[in-house]
Amino acid sequence: MNKKSKIISPCDEKCPVRASLTLLSGKWTLLILFQINENVIRYGELKRAIPGISEKMLIQELNMLVENKLVSKKVYPEIPPKVEYSLTELGLKTLPVVDKLAEFGLENLVS
Repeated sequence: MNKKSKIISPCDEKCPVRASLTLLSGKWTLLILFQINENVIRYGELKRAIPGISEKMLIQELNMLVENKLVSKKVYPEIPPKVEYSLTELGLKTLPVVDKLAEFGLENLVS
């Protein structure tokens, strides 16, 4: 009886799951990525699309996503300021993960 068992390596700083979670583990991060998706979206549209998020949290999460190069921010020099957000190339790579979570939710959690 020879069972092949998967070798589980420790989740240290080189762990790919830990690295991914570092980028994607914010409470609102995946919802923001889901809403932006392949679109260009303005701040106000994003705020309306995510009920329950405070302005402070939305700003913090967006700044973190921009800093981590998942989202790009374009500010137009006009009054009132016009700001648009879109996913970067790296951010677009997260969409299959977000899509799978949405699929799981539809199949198992949302009635």
